[in-house]
Amino acid sequence: MVNLLKYRALAADGDGTGRDAYERYSRGVIKLLKARGGTILWAGDAQTVALGSNGDGDWDFIVLVQYPNRAAFIDMMTSPDYAVVNNHRLNGLERHVIIAADETFCRLRT
Repeated sequence: MVNLLKYRALAADGDGTGRDAYERYSRGVIKLLKARGGTILWAGDAQTVALGSNGDGDWDFIVLVQYPNRAAFIDMMTSPDYAVVNNHRLNGLERHVIIAADETFCRLRT
């Protein structure tokens, strides 16, 4: 899953910045993710669009997450434990996009 995140300047619940709220979400969700065999492949601050149209971009943070299958992702997202930590995500993000993607062989790998 490719996650594109735009933080709120201030968390919707008034508890710090949007990034602070999202970090609270991250601390809670990582346990749920790992319990389902998922892992964070890469995460980092978005800098700028290097090529192409920005669209509705202007993203703050990008996270690449690998799940063993889509069923594991759906199981996590629909769990009661996720509903508890999800409030922090909602408080922290102005907008986000999650793109489901399959890993495929690439002839360009070196």
